[in-house]
Amino acid sequence: MTDSPAPLADPHLVFDAVEGRRDLVLLGSTGSIGTQAIDLVLRNPDRFRVTALSAAGGRVGLLAEQARLLKVRTVAVASPEAVPALREALRHEYGTAEPLPEILAGPDAATELAASDCHTVLNGITGSIGLAPTLAALKAGRTLALANKESLIVGGPLVKALAAPGQIIPVDSEHAALFQALAAGTRADVRRLVVTASGGPFRGRTRSELADVTREQALAHPTWAMGPVITVNSATLVNKGLEVIEAHLLYDIPFDRIEVVVHPQSYVHSMVEFTDGSTLAQCTPPDMGGPIAIGLGWPQRVPDAAPAFDWTKASTWEFLPLDTEAFPSVGLARHVGALGGTAPAVFNAANEECVDAFLSGALPFNGIMDTVTAVVGEHGTPASGTSLTVADVLEAETWARTRARELSAKATAEARA
Repeated sequence: MTDSPAPLADPHLVFDAVEGRRDLVLLGSTGSIGTQAIDLVLRNPDRFRVTALSAAGGRVGLLAEQARLLKVRTVAVASPEAVPALREALRHEYGTAEPLPEILAGPDAATELAASDCHTVLNGITGSIGLAPTLAALKAGRTLALANKESLIVGGPLVKALAAPGQIIPVDSEHAALFQALAAGTRADVRRLVVTASGGPFRGRTRSELADVTREQALAHPTWAMGPVITVNSATLVNKGLEVIEAHLLYDIPFDRIEVVVHPQSYVHSMVEFTDGSTLAQCTPPDMGGPIAIGLGWPQRVPDAAPAFDWTKASTWEFLPLDTEAFPSVGLARHVGALGGTAPAVFNAANEECVDAFLSGALPFNGIMDTVTAVVGEHGTPASGTSLTVADVLEAETWARTRARELSAKATAEARA
């Protein structure tokens, strides 16, 4: 392996490690990652203390309850319209005796929290809107527990320019698995990374058999309970394509040495193959408690963060090749990842729009990847390298979303004609 910059995520390095209880800021606290992180914190008050929470603003009752349980100083919502309801919910939770936490509101509220005084920022926001908080946390020198893969994918060069070695700890189950397995060797020892995929609800189906699948079928994931967007991404395997790009950026491993293998049981979260022929796999039953604990506590492990296997019971673990014809998303992700610049942002934004169209019944399942492929093909030469700016990313995303909506509407009109 040739010499190159240190990877963004390195288990051998711990950015700004401290002993004792860690102060945390949780972004996306009312989502799946956020609620599970709070459960972990409440079970380990000697290890973690949450100082601030942010959420979109759609679940103010839950946000207020979280704020009271954690005794946070600040809560933030992306929607200013949610502030009156949030203040009322907080007053209901706190009563009249206790002062309410500070409230921040607006599209920049999470970004402000990400730069506030703490040890670790957990970015559990969904979508590319997590980019600005990611950059703010890195610039402020915080350890970043990164569950928001989109911010790294769409802003890769920007993130790499700011992050110190060891400053990012991944929270995705696959990347947390790679992170732990990589601790067993040096970068020069690594032959390839093997990212596992459950195969989603449509594993084994041909492309033609996917033509008429329904919203309900796509949302019925066989092993994981997630939000609707990431669940559909798992059904198309777009999520796995994004993870390949993320693995390349986090660990500085070339795309031709990152493979995807289908593992329906979701017990092996990913593997690292070393040059001596050894393969190290990280395994737990499907549960995000372990990856979240790695993100918040590394290099220490948090006892009972996730369930363990009962090795006295028989079980069968399968590994199958990826069907690239039925699921072309991983190959397209490799392509945009190799292009770099704004190409991954276009891929991600177009996909988000197409998933919304599918969920609303305006686009068939196969139309998701057909439309994303068309948008990527029209993108042209992406802005890249040191010239890439946040403005470039936002402009590319806006164009991709608009074009994806246009093509989706055209496809729907043609299908109805």
